[in-house]
Amino acid sequence: MTNPTLSRALILLMATATGLAVASNYYAQPLLHSIAEQFGLSTAAAGSIVIAAQLSYGAGLLLLAPLGDLFEQRRLITVMTAIATLGLIISACAPSLPWLILGTTLTGLFSVVAQILVPMAASLSAPNLRGRAVGTLMSGLLLGILLARTAAGFMAELGGWRSIYVLAAVLMAITALALHRNLPQHHSHAGLKYPALIGSVFRLFAQEPVLRLRSLLGLLAFSLFALFWTPLAFLLASEPYHYSDAVIGLFGLAGAAGALSANWAGRLADHGKGALGTTVGLVVLLLSWVPLGFAQQSLVALLLGVLMLDLAVQLVHVSNQNAVIALRPEARTRLNAGYITCYFIGGALGSLLGTQLFQHHGWPGIVVAGLAIGTLALLVWGLARRATPAMA
Repeated sequence: MTNPTLSRALILLMATATGLAVASNYYAQPLLHSIAEQFGLSTAAAGSIVIAAQLSYGAGLLLLAPLGDLFEQRRLITVMTAIATLGLIISACAPSLPWLILGTTLTGLFSVVAQILVPMAASLSAPNLRGRAVGTLMSGLLLGILLARTAAGFMAELGGWRSIYVLAAVLMAITALALHRNLPQHHSHAGLKYPALIGSVFRLFAQEPVLRLRSLLGLLAFSLFALFWTPLAFLLASEPYHYSDAVIGLFGLAGAAGALSANWAGRLADHGKGALGTTVGLVVLLLSWVPLGFAQQSLVALLLGVLMLDLAVQLVHVSNQNAVIALRPEARTRLNAGYITCYFIGGALGSLLGTQLFQHHGWPGIVVAGLAIGTLALLVWGLARRATPAMA
């Protein structure tokens, strides 16, 4: 079944579901200091919660998201949302770090439902509105990532760090019911069995140079996002700030303004100017580390850097995603799965690098790594544009 029109209300529901699903992987970030204190963990051990979320999300993208090209999507989306809810319940009740990682991993695996919703919205949209629909869902995704921190900090002050997982489980269960009632049935069968379906993702990488380029850019951009956000709670809980979980969570609001760039990037893609969005995003991404270099001394510099970083990451990401899903309409879910797998591998690498650098070299180590990776991303894009302008 195909329907070239999506109502505004249904797009907003899908954007909300996308945000809630992905938010499930980020509630722990502003709470790492509190979780580490309760379970007696080091900075690196506490950071393993975030790494588990991102690695499991990456695994889910590779192993589960392609199922959108195999099964009826409304039913698949409902079931995956329900299982992600179960993971949140396990996290809420976790008596130790291994149980928390188990719940986090289960939620991470099945919250990839967000990446079935995005290509589904693209398939159900009129061609001239496709970029805008994807941009709206990606705004929901980024808002989910960023506001997850604010909600987690606020709930931690009210009822301890576990309370956010209880609230999130309730919201996810309600979302599963709403999606089941309102999404149209949509089946996009790839004509492949599951092993061949997964193998086809790797073949797409071999066949599509645009997918390879955009996946590398996404990996580098999201590694910078995670490099900043993962150790931020430790920075803000120490000298000179000494902020509580609630105040640390409020920093998500500063980055939420970056979600506004998603719609702009989508509109640029609709007008054939996705490369411009990528270029602007990568330049701002590199420049964001200049104010972030003064984050230990200046709150204003920190807030400016957060705003620039999140706006830039979203510009690059939405431009990448629109370029990727436009390659082969019959394989949108698999193309998106391949790209987002690389994207969240970048997040896991950034989180791992961030926790290790902060533990051994403090905030200066984070900034040096940010400048180096930002420069690398801009060089990759510049060389690709120079070598094959049409591909970029």
